[in-house]
Amino acid sequence: MPNRLRGEKSPYLLQHKDNPVDWYPWGTEAFQRAVREDRPVFLSIGYSTCHWCHVMARESFEDEEIARILNDNYVCIKVDREERPDIDGVYMAACMAVTGSGGWPLTVLMTPEQVPFFVGTYFPKRSRYGQPGFKEILVQTARLWKTGRMELLLAGERIVEAVRQGEAACSKKSAVSVPFASLPHRAYRSFAERFDRTWGGFGAAPKFPAPHNLLFLMRYAREEGRPEALEMAETTLQGMARGGIQDQVGGGFSRYSTDEKWLVPHFEKMLYDNALLLLAYLGAYRATRKEAYAYIARRTADYILRELTGEEGGFYCGQDADSDGVEGKYYCFMPQEAEAALGEADGRAFCQDYGISKRGNFEGTCIPNRIGRDVKGWEAEDPRWERLRSFREKRAALHKDDKCLLSWNAWTVLALSEAGTVLKERRFLEAAERGERFLEKKMTDKRGRLYLRYREQEAAYAGQLEDYAVYALALLGLYRATFRAEYLRAAVFRAKQMETYFKGDGGGYYVTASDETSLIVRLRETWDGAMPSGNAVAALVLGRLWRLTGEEKWQEAAARQLDFMAGACEEYPAGHSFALLSMEDALHPRRELLCAARDGIPQQLRQYLAENPADGLSVLVKTPENADMLAKLAPYTADVPLPGRGTVYYLCENGACRAPVEDFGLLGL
Repeated sequence: MPNRLRGEKSPYLLQHKDNPVDWYPWGTEAFQRAVREDRPVFLSIGYSTCHWCHVMARESFEDEEIARILNDNYVCIKVDREERPDIDGVYMAACMAVTGSGGWPLTVLMTPEQVPFFVGTYFPKRSRYGQPGFKEILVQTARLWKTGRMELLLAGERIVEAVRQGEAACSKKSAVSVPFASLPHRAYRSFAERFDRTWGGFGAAPKFPAPHNLLFLMRYAREEGRPEALEMAETTLQGMARGGIQDQVGGGFSRYSTDEKWLVPHFEKMLYDNALLLLAYLGAYRATRKEAYAYIARRTADYILRELTGEEGGFYCGQDADSDGVEGKYYCFMPQEAEAALGEADGRAFCQDYGISKRGNFEGTCIPNRIGRDVKGWEAEDPRWERLRSFREKRAALHKDDKCLLSWNAWTVLALSEAGTVLKERRFLEAAERGERFLEKKMTDKRGRLYLRYREQEAAYAGQLEDYAVYALALLGLYRATFRAEYLRAAVFRAKQMETYFKGDGGGYYVTASDETSLIVRLRETWDGAMPSGNAVAALVLGRLWRLTGEEKWQEAAARQLDFMAGACEEYPAGHSFALLSMEDALHPRRELLCAARDGIPQQLRQYLAENPADGLSVLVKTPENADMLAKLAPYTADVPLPGRGTVYYLCENGACRAPVEDFGLLGL
């Protein structure tokens, strides 16, 4: 019989609807039962494409013995971390405080009042290799709940206090003025110390793409005149492009590499990784004009459009690592399979080109890769790929997590709008604009507030800080790509909501809105994980709004947020690389360009923006059609006249304005 998850929309929760465990979704019903029956709560957090979540499900949650222990002694709750990052954030903070590490599946035992007294990640059913078994943990905890509960309650108090102290530290740090001029330099030195000069990436395996780190290094190289920083980014981008972490046949990148040379990935593909990597490869192309980067960017964008784009215009979360219950089976080839798909001659050539041999390079089979091969010449589609894609599509299909998350969709809108500009391909910009319309139509409520998740015609869960911040950033990206004032107006609106509902008294922004039900702790997150933190994105948004609009309120908000992030960054700047982009904006000469255009967007301006880095130059375009709207958003533009014909350019640098010119080339950009 299906359990209480049968009515949920989350693909992850639905994966567990037939477990013998009597699962509840997160909500008052579960906690009321825990209070009524005086039971501890077992909370399990994961996501649908998580390999180790599947392993623990097979070993424990599908096991009748474990289910009986859980059902007899606990109230059991399942949470999709992608749907409820607020819940995941609180209990992951608890896990980090106790164990020093985290990950998924996240395993929590707690009181009916949501106080965690035991936290961990994956546990095998029975003890092995010194790791405690899930069965033993459950049995011992059930006994202690009845006979030694005070021990558990004291443990819970200590854990919650540790989490609260971590949150309180945010206010203390922001209260101390930290000069941030040195922070980018310290971050660069940290990256340089950990850089793998052979394979790229930072530190030992496993290696994560962390595209925001690469975006920082490329910006640092340009602003500080340090070509070594660009070299680190390029070596990493080339290493990932060669390795198995990039799907050499279908495009797109897996979540991380389990080895140092990017060969063996954890095969799940996530939307946010591919959106952020698209931005990184586009940045490398702009910085170097090497066609290989444009080619990888185009392949990545095509993967998103082909595999992760829904009929309504939204973007799906990702694809699973497992096929037929075997991680990576869908992606691997043996020589005989390549020959069956391509014919003998083409098959042998493909095996030689992509490192496929009888001896295998991954658990008896082969991950196609181009390790050891130069990236020069990677500017065209390999005609063999289409046949290979058709061949592997006959295999057991990968599970696709087809829910849409607002912040992930916003990253994708930003990346595709950038791709449309840099690669000069209208289809990418059209996909970005369609994605934005989807967010406005399907993931916005009647009050204009954002939802976090959408699936099967249902939007649910209140939007959180990163939803508002990343969406505002995406809208600014769309404005730069199109110069439609409606996008700038929408970005201002989302930033105002961010200020109203998420602003913290001691600086920064909370993860959850002030009018939403609180968890045991209301957190402000500053650290960049797989994605930049909401607070880091907020800093970038506020600074860009100030430079675009000239409004003092955005200048004050940006300065306040920079001070807050400087305090958060001080101990380890390299862990806050996206926030450092805002600091680079503040530290280096800024320029504002207003184009008063009678006859539409000048082609010379479009060409310049396609070929040059976007940082450090804010651009507004005033036309007869948008003049009134622009005057409300950026009041200083009201006094700038429209010419009788053509375009007049007004360029200001560091608060000093030059004489207007009619020839774009005279700007000296």
